[in-house]
Amino acid sequence: MSAATSVFNQPKPVVSLDPTLLEAINSGIRPYPIPSGRVYGYGTAGFRMKANLGLDHVVYTVGLLAAIRSKKRNATIGIMITASHNPAEDNGVKLVDPMGDMLEQSWEGYATVLANTANEDMGKAYETLVNETLVDEIRQLQDRPANIVIGRDTRASGPTLVKALKAALDAVGAKYTDYGYLTTPQLHYMVRCINTQNTPYAFGEATEEGYYKKMATAFKTIMHGRSIKGHVVIDCANGVGGPKLQELLKYLPTSKEGGIDIKVLNDDVLRPEVLNLDCGADFVKTRQKAPPGSKATPNERCCSLDGDADRVVYYFTDSNGVFHLLDGDRIATLGAVFLAEMAEKAGLSDKLKIGLVQTAYANGASTEYVEKVLKLPVVVTPTGVKHLHHAAARFDIGVYFEANGHGTILFSVNATKIIRETQPKNPGQKHALDSLSASIDLINQTVGDAISDILFAEVVLAHKGWTPENWLNTYIDLPNRLVRVEVHDRGLFKTEDAERKLVSPKGAQEEINRLVSNYTKGRSFARASGTEDAVRVYAEAYSKHEAEALAKHVADVVKKYGAAPDPRGQS
Repeated sequence: MSAATSVFNQPKPVVSLDPTLLEAINSGIRPYPIPSGRVYGYGTAGFRMKANLGLDHVVYTVGLLAAIRSKKRNATIGIMITASHNPAEDNGVKLVDPMGDMLEQSWEGYATVLANTANEDMGKAYETLVNETLVDEIRQLQDRPANIVIGRDTRASGPTLVKALKAALDAVGAKYTDYGYLTTPQLHYMVRCINTQNTPYAFGEATEEGYYKKMATAFKTIMHGRSIKGHVVIDCANGVGGPKLQELLKYLPTSKEGGIDIKVLNDDVLRPEVLNLDCGADFVKTRQKAPPGSKATPNERCCSLDGDADRVVYYFTDSNGVFHLLDGDRIATLGAVFLAEMAEKAGLSDKLKIGLVQTAYANGASTEYVEKVLKLPVVVTPTGVKHLHHAAARFDIGVYFEANGHGTILFSVNATKIIRETQPKNPGQKHALDSLSASIDLINQTVGDAISDILFAEVVLAHKGWTPENWLNTYIDLPNRLVRVEVHDRGLFKTEDAERKLVSPKGAQEEINRLVSNYTKGRSFARASGTEDAVRVYAEAYSKHEAEALAKHVADVVKKYGAAPDPRGQS
């Protein structure tokens, strides 16, 4: 029995598909066998792995699922081939839903089942999935066309994977457009544009040029009356963000023209093997230092993208040569500062609910700053962009960023209507309303977009007249420590309250609470890894010494409860 028939609860199809179609599916996948012993799982990042571990098989199955998803939603679906910040030898694939958002969570299981289906069972698995997902309207929908758009980053394995993907789409007769190299945010943008064209919610022109023009026009508008000092150095991780940023620069005014000056670093896409190598957002965040090729001078604004340009972190070195990271928490608070100020000047503070969404990993000082200084509500969600995105959508203006630099800002339909229909009574109010309206277009609301986020951050810094050091000093991060603890079975560690409290193993949280109470501004939580038998312990406190001590003590609690059972049955 295949994985598909054991999981899809549809032993007998309501409608049998054309045997010729099923044979085409089985024939198309023959060059892409599933390696023995491999098990795949679709998560927040889609599928991601070493490219030579059967990823071509997985990509083929994603093509099949995308065709069904397109029929189900009667809309264009996106497929992005990328492994983001991972090493160059890795690759991955994920689906993009009609509004440019991530695949609906309930469909992740279907993706996992198809990926783990043997080649000889693929046609039958497709038929089973069609019957299960289109069961209420199958006779009407099975002939509905499927429309797919494709993008990929610069990895060497990309063309081979696109070939496998197209084989699947050809087998089921799907129509598709291959955009070639794109950043992940660009593909999300394209999908939403295609599916909203000729509607009151049209998002833009579904071309690369349309993406650049929309962003550049909004940037020019929002820069009216503001001036950016100096330049910003952007490390492009030797990924697809490099050439796309260079293309955008053709549409942006320079500082002499009232715009921005950008110096590009690490944009070598001709050597795919150097992608993310000693550079990029993940390198800077984890190593807490600038890329080796950086020649930044003190207080020079620097930032790093990742391999597919969907995340960004800022950083600088001060006059004493000390490195300072301005991560996703900082970018989120920067955005919140500006939007709250513009809403107040526009006279809309009582009409627009602005909020910030964080995970438990956000530094407690940032949360306190937003709540006590900016007077804005903060919502904490479980880790994962999909959780933050959904929570942000509940605000009129919802700001969310993970500490790793992935995030965006969402404007509700109601907020957009209020901002663009309010009639200004004076020049100051008009400037604020114009700034908010331009922000709606400058920010890529479909997904985190490093290039869009940089332009917005530069606007806010110019508006406030802040240097990187001014930005850093808006609040002082509490010293913190993140520790990885290997355990016998990560499944024992279950959480609640946005992953901040353990409900299992019984007694563990009570011990953590007692430890935390011993430290000034102490906070700690333990959360199971999603990919390995390990638990990650986060701790913060008033001093570095206290944070490290708290992390060690909580890690000891995790080790005690996560130890393998004694084979002799002794405690």
